[in-house]
This record gives sequence, C-alpha cells and structure tokens, in this order.
Amino acid sequence: MHRRFAPFAARRFVRSLARSALGALPAVVVLMMAAAPRAGAAPAPGWTQRLQAELQRIERQLEGSRRSAGVGVYVRDLSSGASVSLHGQEPWYLASTVKVPVAIAVLRGVERGDYTLETTLTLRAGDYVDGAGATNRHAAGEALTIRYLLEQMIVYSDNTASDMLIGLVGIREVNALVASLVPKGFERITSLADVRRQAYGQLDPGAAHLSGHDFLVLKAQRTDADRMKTLALLLQVPASGFRLRSLGEAYDAYYASGLNSGRLDAYGELLALLVEGKALGAAYTAYLLGVMDGVKTGPRRIRAGLPPQVRFAHKTGTQRARICDSGVITVPRPGPDQRIVVAACVRGEPSLDRSERVLRQVGEAICASGLLTHGKLHDPSCRSLPSVLPGPGADER
Repeated sequence: MHRRFAPFAARRFVRSLARSALGALPAVVVLMMAAAPRAGAAPAPGWTQRLQAELQRIERQLEGSRRSAGVGVYVRDLSSGASVSLHGQEPWYLASTVKVPVAIAVLRGVERGDYTLETTLTLRAGDYVDGAGATNRHAAGEALTIRYLLEQMIVYSDNTASDMLIGLVGIREVNALVASLVPKGFERITSLADVRRQAYGQLDPGAAHLSGHDFLVLKAQRTDADRMKTLALLLQVPASGFRLRSLGEAYDAYYASGLNSGRLDAYGELLALLVEGKALGAAYTAYLLGVMDGVKTGPRRIRAGLPPQVRFAHKTGTQRARICDSGVITVPRPGPDQRIVVAACVRGEPSLDRSERVLRQVGEAICASGLLTHGKLHDPSCRSLPSVLPGPGADER
C-alpha cells in the first residue's frame, strides 16, 4: 500500500470496526450513547426540563378542548442564557404587543432631542380608533402630551394613542428600528387603524377607505351579523357581494397575511435587548420598564400565575381568537436581580376566559419549575396548577 494512503485506510478500518461494534449493542444502549452530553458541555438546568414538560401538558389540554387552538411560549433566563421554547420559532400574531417597539421608537426620538415627553400632539378627528383607553374621551383639537399618549398606549393598550405616536415617528421608523435590533423573526408592523382596514378589507377592498369614526360605529354593533350589515352600509355595497361569508373568515385571512406577526423567540430577543440597555439608554429603559410594570390589561394572564414577590413588566395583546402576554419577570435577589423574558400567545380559541386561563397556567408553570424560587419545586408562593380549563364562553374583544 502506498505510504501516503496508509493513514486514510487505517481511519476507514477503525470506523468500520466501530460501526460493527455499535451494531452488536442493544438499540437502547446506542440511543443512550447518542443522547449523552459531550465532554465539557454544561447540562441544561433542571427547570428547563420541568417547564418544557408542563408546557407540553398545557398544550395537550388546550388541544383536547379545541383541536384548532394552540399555544406558543418562549422563556429565557437572562442570567444563565438557558431557554425553553414551545413553538417559539413559529410566527404568531402579536396583536398589541407591537406597541412596545412603537414606544421604543418614540423614546429614541426623545433621546435624540427631537421632542420631550412633555411635547404635545393635537388630537385630530381622523385619529380616533376603537379600543380601550381614555384618549377617545378627549375632543378633537385637544393637545395631549407624548407622556400621556405613551402611558395610555402601554398601560391601557389605547389604540388612538398608539396611532398618534405612530404618526409622530412614522411607521417606517418603527419597522426599521425592529429590523435593526432583531433582523429576523418579525413581519411588518402596521398602524392600529390599518389592522381594522386590513381585516375588513378581506371582505371588500373598499374598507381601505374606512375612517376612525367608521371603526367606532362598527365596534358599537353587538353581533358579527350586525357588523357585516353596517359595513355594507358604510361601503354602499350589498353584503351578499362580500368576498367571504363571515367576519371570522375575514380575520383568519388577515392573520394569514402575516402582518403584525413575529416569532416568539424574536420578540423575546427584543425584550432582552431592552433589559440589557441595547434598545434605549439607561434612563429611558428604566422609564419604559416602569410603565410596563403598571400595565392594567390582562390581570388574569401570566401575572395571575406568578408569585407575589416578583415584578412583571409586560404588554398584552387581544384580538379575535388571538391573545398574547409578553414581558420581563424580575425576581429580587441579594445581588443583581434575576431577569427572565417571557413571550406567550394563544390562538384559535374564541373564548377569552379560556385563553387567559392558558396564559395563567404558563405563569404557574414557570413558577412551579423552580426558575423563580431558587430551585424549590413546591414553594408555597407558587399557585397550584388547575387541572381543567373553564367551559366555553363568548368573551371576545
């Protein structure tokens, strides 16, 4: 044999011998060898396996009650970098959680000196959008501070306040900011008024011209059938000519467009960058997290499942058969506080009660895993996990 090829032939002989030896071993032993951690690799913390198993149980329970429903969760401990993901790499409709990047874009303008939090914006007749919050109680022509609008947007998820702030910075700036922070994982964010136009536009393209007043009229209708009839009147077209048969189908088609959607691990990365001071300077990082800590929406979601000694700076999102709750859990410690980012959404479940119960269970599972309690698995501060979901309901916003 030529000297130059001897090492290659020897290596091939050794590999062949190894394959023969493995083939003689029981299959379970081979699997155990394949699953064994590599030398020097740090084992995953125990909480990750416990949380993963509990999230999968929550998912099975949800799917058992409604096969079309689903839950996605991403959790990352910023101290260790360890994470757990349940469908976190899939796109999820983010609903009003997109208001956090809007807030970051606004506060970057404050940092640049373009305006201050006390700068006022004038509420115009075309600014009104249906939804929660107090901005719609103000008359057109009133001057409202950026601070007021930002806090209404985050604390109460006020859509009119959100669109006034989007008008200030520009929707392109919001999307450019997200792309600069998290280049992959987010789809295009739109104004809240355009969410309505896009959803109703699945029925008729004329919805692109609906006004803020039109949205308020449509929101005031009690049933989907009433909304369909009112939409036909507003657009001056027969309802029989709509492209889809129901408002539910229209929203499903809108969700399929991918607008205002993103992966939960990408949203978690955005939150991590915020906490680490890479999205804003220290002063406005603290300000925004403080505002998020005072959120009034979604009290029965993740926060309801967390122990009382932790803080949860978060933002919720609620739309037809889609809800989310994402934020930063802070666990007080003698040294640096522990920070955990969480992004979670439920889709396909029309009952708001049932969807919120799932997100509460996510909070309970995070606590029960030991992540928030120094590894204690039966800490009395953790709520007990309910074994059943509530019965079907008709709550929806």
